[in-house]
Amino acid sequence: MTARLIIDAHHHVWDLAVRPQPWIAGEALAPLARSFMAADLAPEASAAGVVGTVVVQTVCVPEETPELLALAHRSDLIAGVVGWTDLTAPDVADRIAELRELPGGERLVGIRHQVQEEPDPNWLLRADVQRGLTAVAEAGLAYDLVVKPQQLPAATIAASQLIPLIFVLDHFGKPPIATGALEPWADGVRRLAELPNTVCKLSGLVNEAAPGWRIEDLVPYADTILEAFGSQRLLFGSDWPVCTLEAGYGEVVRVAEHLTDALGPAEQEAIFHRNAIRVYSLQVPACYSARKISSPARRS
Repeated sequence: MTARLIIDAHHHVWDLAVRPQPWIAGEALAPLARSFMAADLAPEASAAGVVGTVVVQTVCVPEETPELLALAHRSDLIAGVVGWTDLTAPDVADRIAELRELPGGERLVGIRHQVQEEPDPNWLLRADVQRGLTAVAEAGLAYDLVVKPQQLPAATIAASQLIPLIFVLDHFGKPPIATGALEPWADGVRRLAELPNTVCKLSGLVNEAAPGWRIEDLVPYADTILEAFGSQRLLFGSDWPVCTLEAGYGEVVRVAEHLTDALGPAEQEAIFHRNAIRVYSLQVPACYSARKISSPARRS
C-alpha cells in the first residue's frame, strides 16, 4: 500500500447511556450492545494511518445529529458528519440550515436515512422524499444511500432525477456475499454507477460475508464495484464498530488494501483519502499540508 494517509469515510459512535440503539437486537449483534466512543476509535485509527474520519448517523431521531456535530467540533479526528433529518418534513430546508448553525455545523457534510428499513422499495421516489432530497442538494450536501439490493432500482431513478445531488452508496449496496451470488446485485450497482452523480464506499463487506470469510470471498464484489465506479468514485470506510463483529479495525484496513493492491499509487490515494475530501468537501487535516493536498471549496 502506497497511500499511508487515510480518511475513514464511514464509522459510527454511540453512547447507550444517552440513547438506545434499537437496531442492535438478537444474539448476532449482541457484541455491539455497549457504548462505542470516539476515544475508543482514536488509537486504532492512528495505528492504521487514519488522519481524518466521517462519522455517520445510526438512528433516525433529531437529537443525534447535533450531538455528532458537537463531537466533531471538539475532535481533531472527525472531519465530517453525515447526519439525519426528516426528509419528509415540510420545513426540511430550514432544519438543515439550523443544523449548520450549531457548534460543529460547518462539519455537516451529508444526510442519511435508513432506507434499508423502509418496507416500501420505492420510498426514495415518494414526492415528499424527493422534495427533501432536493433540499439536501440545495444545501450543498451529499446523500448517503444505505439500501439493500432490491432497493437499488429506486435509488437509481432517484439519482437520475436529482443530478445536482451526489449519492454515496454505502457498503457496496449490501451484496449477498454470504451466498456467493452476484446477480441481480451486480446489475443494480452497474446501472447506478452509470450516473455521474454517484459514488460508492468500500465499506461493510466483512459484515455481508459468511462467518469464517476469506479475502477471496470478497474479490468478485470488489472487482464488480471497481469496474463500475472506477477508482475516482470509490471511498474507503471502516464501518467501525459494526465491522468488529467480523474483523478488527486494522484488519478492515488491510482487507481494503488487498482488494485495491493491483491499482497504481494515484488510484490508491484517490480511494483512501482524495475522494472523501472531494465528495464531502472535508477540511483537510493539518498533516496533509506536507503532501500539498488542497481542500476544495464547499459546494454552495
